[in-house]
Amino acid sequence: MKRIKKKIKKIRIQSAFILGLIGSGTLLIGILSLLIFSASPVPSPITYNDSPQPTPAPTSAPAPRPVLNSALPQITAGHVIILDRDSQTVLYQNQADTPVPPASTTKIMTALVVLENLPLNRQITVTSSFTDGQVAGFLPGETFTVEQLLYAMLVQSANDAAETLAENFTGGRISFIAAMNAKAKSLHLYNTNFINPTGLDEDNHYSSASDLARLADVAMKNQEFSRIVATENTVLPGNHVFTNVNELLSKVPGVLGIKTGFTDNAGQALVTLVNQGHTLIIVVLKSTDRFDDTQKLIRWAYSSFTWTPPGT
Repeated sequence: MKRIKKKIKKIRIQSAFILGLIGSGTLLIGILSLLIFSASPVPSPITYNDSPQPTPAPTSAPAPRPVLNSALPQITAGHVIILDRDSQTVLYQNQADTPVPPASTTKIMTALVVLENLPLNRQITVTSSFTDGQVAGFLPGETFTVEQLLYAMLVQSANDAAETLAENFTGGRISFIAAMNAKAKSLHLYNTNFINPTGLDEDNHYSSASDLARLADVAMKNQEFSRIVATENTVLPGNHVFTNVNELLSKVPGVLGIKTGFTDNAGQALVTLVNQGHTLIIVVLKSTDRFDDTQKLIRWAYSSFTWTPPGT
C-alpha cells in the first residue's frame, strides 16, 4: 500500500514538473514574441509629399555653378522655379511644390495627350460653340485637322480648340481627362490634378511650378509640340489668324516657347524654355507681370551661374 502511495506521489511530482516546463516555455515564447514585435519599427504613414520621386538619370552635362552672389530680382510671382534642363539642377525655387491653379498652362498636358493618341491628319468637325475665356471663335460645322486644332490651342490658347480635341478622344471628354491624370501620374507629377482640358478655374484642378517644369521638359522633347509653341503667327482655314500670346517669343533672344496662362484665381502664369548657351526652364505662377518676371529671372540666372564640364 505504501509503495502504491509513493508511486502516485512520484507521478504527481513528475506531472507538475512537466506542466511547469510547458508553462515556462509558453511564457518564454510569449516574452520573445513581445520583444521581437516591440523591436520592429511602426511604419510611418505615407503623406502626399512623401510620394517617391523619380531618380535623375546620370548626366554628363555641364554643371551650373554660382559665380556671383547677386540678389534675386524683385518679382511679383509667388511660385517660381528655374531648372537647368541639361543637368536637371534647380537653380532657384520658391514655393515650387505648392499646388495652385495653373490656368492655361494646363494645355501643355492637353497637347501631350493629344499628340500621343490622335493622328495629326485626322479631320475633326466642330459641333458646338465654346465662348468661355480665350477662344478661336470656331463655329459648328467648321472642320480642322488635329494638328490645326493644336496650333489654335497652343498659339492662340484657344479653349474651344482644347474642348473640341477632348470631345473627340476615344471615350469622349471624361476619358480624355482620365488620360491627362494618368499621364501626370506616370510622370510623377504628384502635386497635379486636372478636371478640364483648358485650365479654366475649377475645384480640384491644380498643379505646381516644379510639376509644370517637369511636364515642360517632357513636352518639349516632342518635335511637333516644340515646333508649335515656337510659332509666332499662323493662319487656319476659315481665315482664322492667330498671333502667339507669348510675348517673349519675339522679344527675348533664345526663348523657344512654351505656354502662358491666366484666370482670376490663378493670376498670370508662364512656362518658358530659353537657350542662351544653356537651356533653362522657368515657371512663374501667381504673378501680376509674368513677362517682366520671367525676363528678370532669365537675366539673373545667366549672369549668376557659369557652366563647367563634369570633373573640372
